[in-house]
Amino acid sequence: MDIENKETSGQADSSGIGHFPEDEDLVITSVEMLKKPKHRYQIAFGPYLMTVHEDVMLKYRMLKGNVFRKEELQEIVVADERQRAYVEALNHLARKPRTTQEITQRLQQKGFEPGSVETTLERLEKDKLLDDALYAKMWAEQRMTSHKKGRLWVKQELRQKGIGTELISEALGEISAESELESCLAVGRKKWQQTQGELLDRKRKTGAYLMRRGFGGEPVRQALKLLIEEEQEKGEWDEEPYDFE
Repeated sequence: MDIENKETSGQADSSGIGHFPEDEDLVITSVEMLKKPKHRYQIAFGPYLMTVHEDVMLKYRMLKGNVFRKEELQEIVVADERQRAYVEALNHLARKPRTTQEITQRLQQKGFEPGSVETTLERLEKDKLLDDALYAKMWAEQRMTSHKKGRLWVKQELRQKGIGTELISEALGEISAESELESCLAVGRKKWQQTQGELLDRKRKTGAYLMRRGFGGEPVRQALKLLIEEEQEKGEWDEEPYDFE
């Protein structure tokens, strides 16, 4: 039978077993499913209540008539928090891939203990649901190829997401200079066409725009050179490309 969620009361809180009697056999008198949150059960030991996740209930065989001691329930409380932390992490990952730092921050914000956070991260890595190296590579590829962001921009984004320097270097190392130049040129060409004025003014504005998008000096110089050559082919300009330092 489903019952309303009673986890808001201190007595039903899975961590609130401090008032349970010491050195006594505690017999489970009822096991009832909560309506919310899903997969949680209220376990009654007479007047004493606690709630646990379904997986924890099954693991520890918390069935009506079974007997526990308070010290055993304390172990179950720890296991339950770790399971809740894992479920919270899975829900967070369901929306989109995350980094280790992002999952850690989420669990900390939800008030989970450091031990539960650590075991959750280990479990996610073991289940191959958390992989900063893969995340960094996918992020770099998407941002530089699809979103036309420069290497420096992506590097800063990955730093903010808690990715280590070595993993960032590996991820960016898989993006070729040719691919970055192609993105830089595509962005630069659009900006160039939107910019009016003299040649030097257009080069300055376009170059500054590309730098703000995280492209380094070399791809910016090459892109500007190609853009000016395109203009020269039209017979519109007759000047040497500006050395964008």
